[in-house]
Formats: sequence, C-alpha cells, structure tokens
Amino acid sequence: MWRPDRSVRGPDRPTLRDIEPLNRVFADAFTDRYSRDGLVGVRVPHLNTLVWRYALEDAGDGAMVWRDADGQMVAFNMVHQSGVEGWMGPLAVRPDRQGEGLGSTMVRLGIEWLKGQGARTIGLETMPRTVENIGFYSRIGLVPGPLTVTLVHDVPRRGTAPPELLSTAGAQLPLRMEECRRLTDELTPGVDFTREIALTRDLAIGDTTLVRERGELAGFALWHSTPLAAGRAKDEVRVLKLVARSMAAFERLLEALHGTAVRERVGRLAIRCQSDFADAYLRLVSAGFRVHWTDLRMLLQGYPQVPATHGIVLSNWEI
Repeated sequence: MWRPDRSVRGPDRPTLRDIEPLNRVFADAFTDRYSRDGLVGVRVPHLNTLVWRYALEDAGDGAMVWRDADGQMVAFNMVHQSGVEGWMGPLAVRPDRQGEGLGSTMVRLGIEWLKGQGARTIGLETMPRTVENIGFYSRIGLVPGPLTVTLVHDVPRRGTAPPELLSTAGAQLPLRMEECRRLTDELTPGVDFTREIALTRDLAIGDTTLVRERGELAGFALWHSTPLAAGRAKDEVRVLKLVARSMAAFERLLEALHGTAVRERVGRLAIRCQSDFADAYLRLVSAGFRVHWTDLRMLLQGYPQVPATHGIVLSNWEI
C-alpha cells in the first residue's frame, strides 16, 4: 500500500533565497495558531525581506531549517545569542506537519546549540493565552517567567532637541560601539548587543539612540523603523534593546526616543518591557504608554535571565 513520504531532513542553514518559503511557513503557522486560539479571520502577513535578513544574519549558524522529501520547507528555528544571553524566535512548523515531534526536536537542538556556544540564559517567548504552547515548552524543561509587555505611545509632533545617534559617529564609531558594550556588561555581565547594533546599522533598518551624563554614556536604545510586514508603510520606531544606568538615564532616553521618532517621521514609539523591571514599566505607564500586547518569557531550568546588577536592561526576544 502506497504511503506518502513523511521524512524530514535538516537542520540546514538557510540563505537569502529561503526568505519566500520562510515567509510562507511563518504566515501559515501563525495564522493557524491564532485561529486555534479563537482569533478566526486573522491572517498573519509576510514579513519584510529586510526583517528576515536581520533575523538570518543575527542568528548566523543558529538559523536552522528543515525540509521534506521534495525539498520544500517544513519548519524553521531562528536561534540567537547576545553574549551569554541566548533565545529562540521566531520558530514554526508548517501546519500539515505539526504533531509529528518535529517541534520538540527543533527546540531541543536550539537549546543544545546555545549550550555549546556558552549561553548562560536560554529561553523564548510565547503568547500567554496559548496554553498548548506553554505546556509543550514546559515538557522540554522551560519554565514560565516574567511577561514581556509591549507598550506604545503616540509621538507628539513638537520640536525636540536632536538625539545623538550612532550613525552620526563617523570615525568615532568603534569607540561608541565599545561604550555600548561596556555599559551593557556593567549592568548585566556577559550580555553583549554589539552584533545587533552593527547589523542594524549595516542593513539601514534603524539606528541606536545614545544619552550621556557629563559626557559619559548613561544609556542607549537600539531600534528599528523599517516596517515589520511586507508592503506596509513605515509607521513606528520599535525598541529592540534598551540599556540605562539609572532611572534618570531611562527618562532621558525616553525623551530622546520621542525625538528619534519625530526625526523618523513616524507616529508611534513601541517599547517591549519585561515585567521584572517594575519601576521602568510603571514609569512608561505614567508617561502615557498604552499596553498593546503581551508575551510570556519562558526560561530553561538552570539557565535563568542574567540579573541586572543595577539600572535597566530591556532585551527584546522577537524580531
């Protein structure tokens, strides 16, 4: 009796030629997920090609895809590392191949890859309402942690002082990058966002806003303004990484980010804040930021978040 070939090969490292199939699997899998969560009629759009380039190049050897016997993409996992901080996302399995154990294999391989790279924090984020996903990841050894709350604020169309941007550093660029690395390491030892900062600059999809106190770097925010969805207009500045030595530096950084958004000619500023930074979260709320979305951070047992010695370090685990 004839049976279809259900074999899967991988993982392989994807190339830029794989962006179209990545988009198909991404859109189909997340649309199916939303439908099963009761959000019927929601269609997840394809991501901007530049956003995929950022994800692929940021993950590097941690970018993994699986293909079926016909060579068609079945699943993918983008595994990222920022110094000792490691995380996975996005990851998805084609709806017609779910329930075969591939998802578990993907996550376990991502975990082992991060362990081999020396990561001390290993985790991912999922939707809090998706109890199936929470149970699935828990069976692999991931434990629910803090919420990551996306907060948004409409940008006032008023004049502000021009912010200091990394892109204007010129010959001082290596020095400015090293300042960012040192400040991050001071607050969260071993965490390093310089690869993401450099890649954002190279792809021209955003920039890094800097604030100083008495000439010394007191905080920075890495952000993207290129649209997330393919074919959409630029409409927001999305903060991916934010580091501030103190609450005063955080407040100055918020002001500078509003100036950044005005400069980018967008109407909205979005910041993803981990709920364990309660003071920063409440400061955003008091400043008029609105809660827009929530994700649940899940961490591998024995590989917890690197605690901040002081200050504020917000690290987005999404692209």
